[in-house]
Amino acid sequence: MDVLQQIAGTWWAWVVLGFALGVLEILAPGFIFLGFAIGAVLTGALVGLGIPAGVPALILIFAVVSVVAWLVLRRVVGVRDGQVKIWDRDINDQR
Repeated sequence: MDVLQQIAGTWWAWVVLGFALGVLEILAPGFIFLGFAIGAVLTGALVGLGIPAGVPALILIFAVVSVVAWLVLRRVVGVRDGQVKIWDRDINDQR
């Protein structure tokens, strides 16, 4: 547990995780990993600023910031009007 606490308390480890998730977002786009990447970078920034938190609190901060970032991205980028296809008939329907 000491090793995990040392890693979680290191700001650059969170930032590296954020950049790795950003690269994963490029490979599999969909704004899912980007929310986690933003959460990891912001958690790293908070750790770098000296927030006194243990591993469970840092994971909670990471989760909350990631969900908020994902919701903001979904609101800003969102689903475009022409992105969803509405089918009028099914291919299995008889004429």
